[in-house]
This record gives sequence, structure tokens and C-alpha cells, in this order.
Amino acid sequence: MLPGRLADLPPGSFIQLADLLAGVAPGAEPISLAVGDPRGEVPAFVTQTIVREAARFGEYPPIVGTAEWRLAAQGWLRRRFGVELDTETQILPLNGTREGLFLAAFAVTPERKGGGRPVILLPNPFYQCYAAAVLAAGAEPVFVPALAEHGHLPDYAALPHALLERTAAAYLCSPSNPEGACADELYWRTLFGLADQYEFTVFADECYADIYRNKAPLGALSVRRPPFDRLLTFHSLSKRSGLPGLRSGIVAGDGVVMAKFRALRTYAGPQVPMPLLAASAAAWSDEAHVTANRARYAERFALAQQILGNRVRLPDGGFFLWLEVGDGVQMALTLWREAGVRVLPGAFMGREIERGKSRTNPGFPYIRVALVNDLSTIAAALERMSKILEEAAP
Repeated sequence: MLPGRLADLPPGSFIQLADLLAGVAPGAEPISLAVGDPRGEVPAFVTQTIVREAARFGEYPPIVGTAEWRLAAQGWLRRRFGVELDTETQILPLNGTREGLFLAAFAVTPERKGGGRPVILLPNPFYQCYAAAVLAAGAEPVFVPALAEHGHLPDYAALPHALLERTAAAYLCSPSNPEGACADELYWRTLFGLADQYEFTVFADECYADIYRNKAPLGALSVRRPPFDRLLTFHSLSKRSGLPGLRSGIVAGDGVVMAKFRALRTYAGPQVPMPLLAASAAAWSDEAHVTANRARYAERFALAQQILGNRVRLPDGGFFLWLEVGDGVQMALTLWREAGVRVLPGAFMGREIERGKSRTNPGFPYIRVALVNDLSTIAAALERMSKILEEAAP
């Protein structure tokens, strides 16, 4: 248990999963579809760049990155979202998006807002980093259900005026983790309208922006346009390029907010090493490997639909299946005990709307299945799951 205000943090999703399965023998050779850990070969140009630049591990890297990295990041943002950002004031490198998503809350949270403790909004289910950031920054987390009837996105516009008056920031993940839902233009415009009216910052977690099935998701930058007031957007090579170990991302947006964020990172931000900045610049500049990644995910989703049939709701983006199974915790336990397949209960990513009533957790009826392994491994796992899911269907 963490001390002070962090004591309100829910246990980590994978800690809960380990506790759930502790002492339970798997029913077959274990296969994990629980963690969104992209698998695949590292592009050769990434390895070559790191080797070529290896001597620069002996240098302290600048907080703002290298000129080469900034131009590469600017170029990708231009190609992907059709906007021009200033490399000196509107773009910074991150040691993975989690670092940025955590620190951003500190940069915008005042001591008081709207006559009370500041509020930061987050979707429910949610990435655990959001809740940790909100509590650490001294704000009150408000978990807004991302329900099927709302397109699996949180309905921030329905919140009471008094609550929105206290709001300092709002997190939104699009494509969302775990549901794979994408915000459309109306959703983004509504959210930015609220941000302007109530003077809060939007944290757009768009790390899955380049993983989609049919149509590239509309990005926050494309809708907000320059000067990107009240917006920070976060992007990652972990998902786009399948390079989670590189720990490299981008934060971009409003120059005024970025100046505060940059000042904070001077104290607390872990810089990206010089050889990794060079490799990152190469990855942001190349689209061929990303197109190949998307093609592999398309094969995996087609396979899932073939094996699981109409139980599958294909997401608009991301690489997860969000399967409705009645009781996600019980199903995760059953799949492990009977089939040796490890999946994540949706409830472990959510928070109960009514304390003590587990079924009010928006993730309660779901399991999250990560399609990040090779095709043969995914096929073996889904085949084992299919019969169990079929028997459990109402």
C-alpha cells in the first residue's frame, strides 16, 4: 500500500491478475494474451542506427532532443495530421508516453480551481498511469464510464457544471485502450468546447494512432489546429513501430502548456539517450515498417473473427479484442484453469461506479485479449478459448 494520497490508487491490473491466478494450475501449456506487448522483429535500420551512434551513449542527451529528432517528429506529425508544429516550442521527446502522461498532470494542476480541489477527468476503464498521475498531482480523479451506448468513449459533456468548473484536465485515449474506439470530429470538437468553456487541458493519448483497420483515426491535432490551445497529444514508437523497449515517444501541442511541461521535465524527466534519439528519428521518418505492422494486425483480427465468429466486435483501432463474456474475472480464471490462456479481466482496468458493487464496474462483463503474438500462437490460444466461450454464451 502506498502512503498518503497515493493510497487511493487501485492495485495494478497485472498485480490483480497475478493474484487471481496464483496457485491455479494452467489447463494446458500457458499462452499469454494479457499484455499489450508488441512482438516482432526490430527493423534493421533501428539496430543499425543504434550501433552506428553507440559512442554517443557517453553524452548527456538534451531535454529537447536533437535537431534531427525534432525535424523527424515534426515531419511525422505533418504527414499524419496535416499540421505544422514549431520544433522549438511545440514538440518534445519522451522516455515513452507513460512518462509524459504522468508528468503532464503536474504541469497543469493548480492548488484550487472552481472553489475547491481540482478535478481531472479520465475514462473508465482506464490506463492505470492516469489515475496515478491525478492523485500524485493532488487532484481528484473522476472516473467517467466509457459505455457501449456512448461508443465506448466517456461522455464528459454530461457531467455537472459544478464539477467541470473544478476540472484542470481530461484524459482521452483514442484509439482507446482497451476498447479500440476512435473519437470522431464531433466528439473532439465537443471536448475542446468544454476545455475552452471551463479552462482545462486535454491530454490526448494517441499511442495507437497508427494501428487501425480501415481508416486512420482522426487526431486531436487535426481538429484543434494551430495554435493547439489547451491540448497536449502523446504518441509512441512502442505501438506504431512495435518498439516498446526503445522507450521513445512524442508530446506535442499548445506552446504555453508545453513551456510548463518542459520546465518540469528539466527536474524530473528522464532524457532519451542520444543513440535512441537517432533510432527514433529514423523510425518516425519511415512508413514502410508501420504499413507492414498494420497488415500483420489485420491478419490477426481476421483470424480472430474466423475462430471466434460473431463473438468478436472488431475495434476501429488498437490491437485488442474487448470481448463481452458476462463476468470477465470468472472467465479469465476459467480460461487459465481449463485452457492455459492468460487474458486480462476488464474489471481490472476499471473502477466501480458504486463502491462495493462489482457489476457497476464498466469493465465487469469483458475480457481484454491482446493480439500481439505470432499467428500460430494466437490461433492456438483462440482455438482453446472458442469452446469455453461458446459453452458460456447465454
